[in-house]
Amino acid sequence: MTDPRANGIMRPDLGIVASMIPRGSRVLDLGCGDGALLAHLISERDCRGQGVEVSPEAFHRCLARGIAVVSADIDEGLSDFADDSFDAVVLSQTLPSLHRPLQALREMMRVAPLAVVSFPNFGHWRLRADLLFHGRMPTSRTLPYPWHDSPNIRFCTISDFERLLADGRWTVLERRLLDARGQPAAPGGRRRPNLLAAGAVYAITR
Repeated sequence: MTDPRANGIMRPDLGIVASMIPRGSRVLDLGCGDGALLAHLISERDCRGQGVEVSPEAFHRCLARGIAVVSADIDEGLSDFADDSFDAVVLSQTLPSLHRPLQALREMMRVAPLAVVSFPNFGHWRLRADLLFHGRMPTSRTLPYPWHDSPNIRFCTISDFERLLADGRWTVLERRLLDARGQPAAPGGRRRPNLLAAGAVYAITR
């Protein structure tokens, strides 16, 4: 998993994430990188933003942007934030790196009524084909690291994530499918998203 905002330029999929946040929202961005998404939400959608970032380098880049940010490990929980202290919380391309993703989702749903979650789909056909025909852990544009040097510790598919949401009794408000570039997937991908989409963005509520 690449740092979603490492170079200060917002990736295409982050534009999709931003479009799912209501204007004027109080937003908590978990794993906020250098704050590019929050900066966009503040300047373009009249939001108020707070970031959480564990990387010291990304934390200081966020501060340099003038973004409010705290240094914290998402896996340790969000005890510093009260119930319903935000309108929306974002977890963008960070899910695979978490030790306790279910706990993180529960905490997100505690601090805000709306969560926007994006992640790469390990069920994409190219990844399946690499594993089947080459017998090695696959890499791709959305999952670029080799197995021995990857921050990702949990690989899930779209079907896995939707089962998790069903088990947690959370409601999907909107789902956007992504191609390998982080752009909206072709319409045909909706027929078999777990096979044909390289990633997805979900807006969920309690």
